[in-house]
Amino acid sequence: MYEFAVTPAVTQLRRPGVIITEVTEGSVGEELELCPADRIVKVNGRTVRDYLDFRFQTAGETELTFHVKKPDGQTIEIEFDRDEDEDLGLMFEQIIPRQCANECLFCFCKGNPEDARPSLFVRDEDIRLSFLYGNYTTLSSITEDEMKRIIEQRLSPQYVSVHATDLKTRAYLLGVEESRADISDELERLLAADIELHAQVVLCPEINDGAILEKTLRDLAAHYPKVVSTAVVPVALTRYNTDERLTRVTPEFCRRTIKEVEKLQKEFRKTLGVTFAFLGDEIYIKAGAEIPSRRHYGNYPQIEDGVGMVRSFTGAFERLFNRRDAETQRLENVRTHPAAMIPENPQSAIRIPQSKCGTLLTGEMFAPILREQIDRYNAQTGARLTVMAVPNTYFGGDVSVAGLLTGQDLVAMKDKIVGDFVTIPTVTIKSDEPIFLDGMTYEDLKRQFPVPVYDLDTNGLIEMLSK
Repeated sequence: MYEFAVTPAVTQLRRPGVIITEVTEGSVGEELELCPADRIVKVNGRTVRDYLDFRFQTAGETELTFHVKKPDGQTIEIEFDRDEDEDLGLMFEQIIPRQCANECLFCFCKGNPEDARPSLFVRDEDIRLSFLYGNYTTLSSITEDEMKRIIEQRLSPQYVSVHATDLKTRAYLLGVEESRADISDELERLLAADIELHAQVVLCPEINDGAILEKTLRDLAAHYPKVVSTAVVPVALTRYNTDERLTRVTPEFCRRTIKEVEKLQKEFRKTLGVTFAFLGDEIYIKAGAEIPSRRHYGNYPQIEDGVGMVRSFTGAFERLFNRRDAETQRLENVRTHPAAMIPENPQSAIRIPQSKCGTLLTGEMFAPILREQIDRYNAQTGARLTVMAVPNTYFGGDVSVAGLLTGQDLVAMKDKIVGDFVTIPTVTIKSDEPIFLDGMTYEDLKRQFPVPVYDLDTNGLIEMLSK
């Protein structure tokens, strides 16, 4: 059995093995007559706890023995050979998250309305999800089983919510005793095993800022390059956060934080060769400060935590405009030098329909950034695209990022739509299910708009504008 330290939100008993959900046609799995609902409980005599175990135990193995439990309760043994890189064609059930045992002062679950869908109250603390998806864990209740698993299966990198290396401050933020907040031994053990770590600091004014933040960043930077990077992101408080110990993030606080951290960033670039400590985009936007350059972010190690997303986005638009300029110059060369005409490849030529007319919905924080690029695009192409900022009335407070918009927030804009279509950010929709944070389905939302609705990420938007 997989060892769980805390299971308050687990609503089903864990059984050994991992359930097959899909078998690819013509695959090895189909040849073995494996079927959806079959449960693989052992691989080469070793118990399988979940998909990661299965992947680890089958990797590079050419001679395999599966113990498979059928839906009727019968257990069969399957022995077979395969080529080393041959895919088995099996899809598996999702991992049931291991639950968090902390009472973090700023936990976003505390900022949900009471009628929010149940999954929004699940607080995961799972080293598997950290490896697979970049979810952050605090390591404050990590078990010996989990530690061994990270090292044995090379679940690297891990993403760790440090928040503060000052032990008293960290314990206060996590809502636990100092003995549990102290993860120095765990970090040392992981780093000694060459497990890479990405750290996070959720910055709470008057708690872990100032001198505490400087100490945290210096302590973590001392372990570079095994601690690869640290993200500093501001606490986000909804209208439901009523804890008087928490202070809202203000523009002045952001400006002060930028000034303090920039000194350390310069120092780290000199001593480590990298920026190492990155501020979340929200801090720059709230401060009214310029977003750092592409070079500042390196390979964007913390982009999923909202660090460098704006620079990446504007960079994508610059490439779009550069391609348009190059195409315009090519057509001009053809017009003035017909003899040099090269047969056109319709797949590579960039054509911008002059009749583009629609509305792009996004969060209040990102709207000015998107509007600046779209206005530039409209001016160059004659398109009529309108950017509209959507207020977040579901969470309220200072929540203004696009990813936390709900279905009802978006539907509230339906009578303001201009043009022939509307786009919404893909990040507003659950990644594995077409549903919004408030439980509204994507289909329900589309039925309430008078024009077609499309969900687009940055790549999708650029592709649309490139046509």
